[in-house]
Amino acid sequence: MPEIADALLDIGIEHAFPIQEMTLSIALVGTDLIGQARTGTGKTLAFGIPVIQRTVAPHDPDYDQLAAPGKPQALIVAPTRELAIQVAGDIKVASAKRGTRNLTVYGGVPYEGQLDALKTGVDIVVGTPGRLLDLANRGALDLSHVKSLVLDEADEMLDLGFLPDVESLLAKTPELRQTMLFSATMPSAIVTLARKHMRHPMNIRAESGEETQMVPTTAQFVFQAHDMDKPEVVARILQAEDVGRVIIFTRTKRTAQRVADDLKERGFPTSPLHGDMAQVAREKALNRFREGKIDILVATDVAARGIDVSGITHVINYNCPEDDKTYVHRIGRTGRAGASGIAVTFVDWADLVRWKTINQTLGLPFEEPQETYSTSEHLYHDLGIPHGTKGRIVDPAPVVREERKPSRDGQRRSDDKRRSGGDKPRSGDQPRSEGQGQPRKRNRNRNRTRSGAPVNKTE
Repeated sequence: MPEIADALLDIGIEHAFPIQEMTLSIALVGTDLIGQARTGTGKTLAFGIPVIQRTVAPHDPDYDQLAAPGKPQALIVAPTRELAIQVAGDIKVASAKRGTRNLTVYGGVPYEGQLDALKTGVDIVVGTPGRLLDLANRGALDLSHVKSLVLDEADEMLDLGFLPDVESLLAKTPELRQTMLFSATMPSAIVTLARKHMRHPMNIRAESGEETQMVPTTAQFVFQAHDMDKPEVVARILQAEDVGRVIIFTRTKRTAQRVADDLKERGFPTSPLHGDMAQVAREKALNRFREGKIDILVATDVAARGIDVSGITHVINYNCPEDDKTYVHRIGRTGRAGASGIAVTFVDWADLVRWKTINQTLGLPFEEPQETYSTSEHLYHDLGIPHGTKGRIVDPAPVVREERKPSRDGQRRSDDKRRSGGDKPRSGDQPRSEGQGQPRKRNRNRNRTRSGAPVNKTE
């Protein structure tokens, strides 16, 4: 269809990916479907284009014939704020020619703007489960006229505990709707959800059973590294050849902040991205990363879920992933849209058992990670790091001690000393040399007095 081709060209894609080619012809006729594909293979457009095409825009001739003009016709649910913003951005670009009114809904920001937009009228709503359900319970978000419902990254919603909220949202939508569920993995709970709320869904898998879940253009390296040496190793990897944008994944929010601060002190343009940051700060960090103002993002799994930024050449797992799904999602941030990428994973001694389980599940050849330090020769050779590379690109700032100014009283005493020729000698001091003044002689003799009159010693 010409509209689909134009939408793809507007986003900079000349040819559709397999998941898009297999999905569009089915989704455009309103059939429920379950789409499974490796992360980074274009799932957003696979559901975005059908949603846009099946939505009646305000300038369409039959818009006034809708049962409730201005009420949402399509709902796209994403597990995290960052992913919701990203999906909304793609929908905005793809729907530019259709003229649909889109709204992004997520927590951490004031309600006023979202409430005003809903009153004015919207056609496509993209949001996270918590804020969507909150607005629906308030009566501000009417889901009774939704024709298209999309659950993006459904397995992540399961991991984050959002399935009850998703169930509540589904209950507020019409039964005769189109439901599309997309994810990289399909746990049993997601399959159960699909069977309960979808009508004869078409299962689409964009790769053969022999293929792994990882993008084949991503080169993987697994090193057994000591926690004390990881900052030095990371600093050297960041100076390797062909390094563009880099995402460093950590297990905890505190580690993400600490690593980001350390890299910034070493001279690397870095920003953290984790749940303890305010939503405005998270959006600012992600925008700066997309715009190329910073090249390194240190993030936790939840905060960085679904981030699709072009030019990510390296993904570094600073901590060993919790399981095989986390590993797949992490390294899927690079090697996207046919580009090549590099994924580096650090495994501590305490995480060897966990890593061996991940390695066996995914069928990887890294059962015994190679012990690696910042001075290891194979580190430089494997990742293309120039020899002689150090762990920082700027010298540490010298410590400048400010000269303390004397107080007014101290300055006055110093002036008095200069006028009087210096300090007075204390007991035990040596007599001053000639020209420096003689020490004062003290009279040690004492006389007894009574009422001011001397007293005779013989009394």
